[in-house]
Amino acid sequence: MSATILYWAGGFALLCFTLGLGCAAIRLIRGPGAEDRVLALDTLYINGMLILLVLGLRFEAGLYFDVALLIALFGFVGSSALAKFLLRGEVIEP
Repeated sequence: MSATILYWAGGFALLCFTLGLGCAAIRLIRGPGAEDRVLALDTLYINGMLILLVLGLRFEAGLYFDVALLIALFGFVGSSALAKFLLRGEVIEP
């Protein structure tokens, strides 16, 4: 019984995260400003990470969790660099 509920909850979560990924991709393409595009990119990597975590739970494989950790790490560094670039116009200060 509980395995069935977990299966359907995982499927619903995957559907919701995929819809969020699609909406963020549309905002990334059509965003009126650079700030909107950076925020959409943040949402994209977070939703991608969450999709991998749900797939890791569903397939009971630890590799998904390692890849999700790498996506979170690189996404945070990329978002920080983009935010610094938007504020100051350069990423690496001389």
